[in-house]
Amino acid sequence: MPRDTTSVFYEEHAETYANRARSLPKQQLDAFLAGIAPGGAILELGCGGGQDSAYMLSQGFDVTPTDGSAELARQAEVRIGQPVRIMLFQELDAECAFDGVWAHASLLHVPRSELPDIFARIHRALKTGGLLHANFKAGEAEGHDGFGRYYNYPSREWLSALLTKDGWRNLAITEHDGGGYDGKPTRWLTISAER
Repeated sequence: MPRDTTSVFYEEHAETYANRARSLPKQQLDAFLAGIAPGGAILELGCGGGQDSAYMLSQGFDVTPTDGSAELARQAEVRIGQPVRIMLFQELDAECAFDGVWAHASLLHVPRSELPDIFARIHRALKTGGLLHANFKAGEAEGHDGFGRYYNYPSREWLSALLTKDGWRNLAITEHDGGGYDGKPTRWLTISAER
């Protein structure tokens, strides 16, 4: 994430955000983990408070948690008891290193113009057959929420067109209603795809 109002929000509110009451996306996590061999290597992009990484670690996976916010990374380290790499999505440069990439409610902050490059970086970071999970707040145009956080707000069609041309296999995009940190009703798009 560039140093903008989104970054400032996560730096200034890291402790509150990381320790908020949050339901673990257990159904999505379990579906994702079911496609990865026991002990497989997983990269979490944008681990936030570390709850998802903690769950994946408890299930025996080799998890590399990352976050673009140094303050959130520190909060996650306390929760999971291991280092969290401070890394922007644009800094991902691994090749064929992971069995899965978990990017739950994180890539939605990437400017639309940068998403093709980020998805290409994720594609390269995955081993052949590696799995991607990512989700986005649905919409038609970029914008900011009431906290000043940037969102790319893509449509299902926009995401599908982007990922189809980039060589992802077994692409599925599901939709469901939910919420977010701002407490507002949210339409979510969830991507699962394979390298």
